[in-house]
Amino acid sequence: MLEPLRQGLPPVDPTAVSGSASCALPARFEAVRGARSFTRSTLSQWGLDDRFDDVALVVSELVTNALRHALPDEARPCGGEQPESAAVRLHLMRWSTRLVCAVRDPSEDRPGGSFAPERTDRNCDLESGRGLFLVDAYSDSWGWHPLAGRLTGKVVWALFLLHG
Repeated sequence: MLEPLRQGLPPVDPTAVSGSASCALPARFEAVRGARSFTRSTLSQWGLDDRFDDVALVVSELVTNALRHALPDEARPCGGEQPESAAVRLHLMRWSTRLVCAVRDPSEDRPGGSFAPERTDRNCDLESGRGLFLVDAYSDSWGWHPLAGRLTGKVVWALFLLHG
């Protein structure tokens, strides 16, 4: 999980992670509420309650995008049972000065359209592009990487610097 994330993040020692938490999300739009609740609980355990608003907004956008655009048709919200291969997962990782939220989805496609990082400035006035404009505005950096090894899909991540 950390290998693809390290490719676009500032250098970090993966052994120095001071906290990590992960949860699987169902292929239903109600999963966004569950992701926010999981984020609140995790940040509270880590003493980062003051970062909840920004992080929860970003988590909501990333999970919503995964549910809308990255699941196969049969696993889209309201499409029935979610196949194991179509899992969406939220990962939160904390270092002493950084917090990363990452959403893994089964799509191997490069995020397209208004989902591409380099296009957020151009599309900030479009309804479909606002989510990633918010991710860009509220996180310190963000990006995406295909998964490596046996896992298929991609990870979309957002980095938050923690000021002590």
